[in-house]
Order: sequence, then structure tokens, then C-alpha cells
Amino acid sequence: MGLFKYKICSWADWEKIYDNPESFLPLVRHIFERECLPFNMVETLDPGTNAVFKVGSLVVKIFAPKQAGMSVGTNFAIESFGMEWAKSQGVGTPNIVASGFVEDKYTFLYIIMEMASGISFAKTSETLSFDEKLVVGQRLRDICDKLNKPCGDFGSIDVVENAINYNEWHGYPQTFKEERLGKLAMMDIDKQARVFCHGDLNSDNVFIDRSSLVLSLIDFADAVFAPAGYEHALVACELFAFEAPYMQGFFGSYIIDEIVDLCATWLPVHDSGEFVLANKIGPLSEIASFDVMRERLHKLASSKAATT
Repeated sequence: MGLFKYKICSWADWEKIYDNPESFLPLVRHIFERECLPFNMVETLDPGTNAVFKVGSLVVKIFAPKQAGMSVGTNFAIESFGMEWAKSQGVGTPNIVASGFVEDKYTFLYIIMEMASGISFAKTSETLSFDEKLVVGQRLRDICDKLNKPCGDFGSIDVVENAINYNEWHGYPQTFKEERLGKLAMMDIDKQARVFCHGDLNSDNVFIDRSSLVLSLIDFADAVFAPAGYEHALVACELFAFEAPYMQGFFGSYIIDEIVDLCATWLPVHDSGEFVLANKIGPLSEIASFDVMRERLHKLASSKAATT
């Protein structure tokens, strides 16, 4: 059909254009016409892994094609399953309006959904009072408790096997990378402990209604079947950055050493752990061992607890 004009041979190629509405305008127009939906201006939303745009009151997510190096069919299936699972558990997430694929220069899978309710955590957090942050922490824990349950097979990765196979961890000392691999090789996860995890509860994927403090979630493409600690570690370190009111709401009367244990266990496994630790406790060249990682996590968590 000639709707998409750009060459995609690698992830680097995709990164150059995936957040540019002009690059996808003919494709998006075709998708909306095909689904008999009103077409409007195509606007950029916060960039992620896939091409996500606002079109009127709707959002269209176009998944990176396999030529970009992504498991496109798997990501599409996981996203769809995750949104339906959330709905079934009473968790707020946008309704899916339409989904399908377009055969063009590449195969593009897509999901069209309603806009998320509220404003992203990233844009809301600094405006919240201590008590409001406490409530947000409590409500996110309630959401996680609803989501983090056994569910049917949805094609997710084995998180430990994936972590072992992906050992790039760019910038980390070789001593740390070797210690990480050794610990991963010894991990034995009880299959009975595995539950559905959103997998990417960062500040762009949690939305807050500013008046009611009702929460909703987006972007389930990184969902996995793993112990709840996989979810909680990212929430503590990346989303909450150990900020005390959020932590108290989510974990209750928490003990810092236990939170450090949680993060030191699961962030080296987590798909985003490499980048979360880099942002929170770098510089990377100094993280030569797990002991150093734990020490820095403890220092950061303690400093945030002391600010209450």
C-alpha cells in the first residue's frame, strides 16, 4: 500500500522515527478509516518502546515491527491480555476500541484505546501533599494485590532466563556483571509464587485523578509471570524513589533493610533494572559488587525516610 515510507532494519532505525507523528500519518489515517473511527490531528504522547499517538479522544499504539528486533506478536498479545486481565480484576485501564494489523512495507500491529483517566504520576507527584501521597501508595498497593495473582498462560518470558541471556548492563564493572550472573544462576523461583506482574510501573504508566486520587494503569506490554517482588522492587526504587509517604502507603511500617533486600534481589533480574540502578545509585563505574549496590540502595532509602 505504500503507507509507511521509512526503512527499518534495526532498533536504531525505529528510534529515529517512532515518536514522529508525520512519519506515521498515512498509516494512522488508514487505520482509523479502516476501523470506521473519526480521524483527527495526530499528536505525540510520551515516547516509549512503540509508536503511541493521540488522535482526537483516542490513543493508537503501533507496535514496532519485527525488523526493529522486537517480538512484535508477543508484545501485542501480552498488551492485549494485560489490559483484559486488569479489567477483570477491577483495575482501571483504558478500554480497547479496536485492534488488528496492517500489511504494508512491514507488518504493523496496532491497538486503539481510550485516553487514560487523570494525569501521569510523573506530572502529578510534586503537587501532592504527604497525606495524598500516602493514599496514592495505599491505592497502588491495592491495585498490585488485585493484579498480582495467578492467571492463565499469556506468553510472557521467564524473567530469570531472560536476565541471564541479557547480560549487557553497559557501563557496569565486569566484577558486578559476573556476580550478577552467578546469583541469577542460583535463583530457584517456586512456580507457585509466580503471579501476573504489570512489569513496568514507572511514572509514565501510572495515572492519577488529581481530585479523587483514583489510579489507573497503561502499557502492559512488559507484563510477566513472576513473584510479586519483581513488581514491588520497581515500585519502591523507580516509581516512588523510596519517598516515605508513598512507601508507607504501599508497604506499611516498612523496614529499610527489608526494602534493600527486595531491591537487591529483583532489580538485577528486572528488565529495567540496569537503567533504574544507573539512574538512582550511579556512577556505574563505582558499582563493582552487590555489596556496593546494597550500600548505595540503603543510603538512598535511608535519606528519603529521614525527610518525613
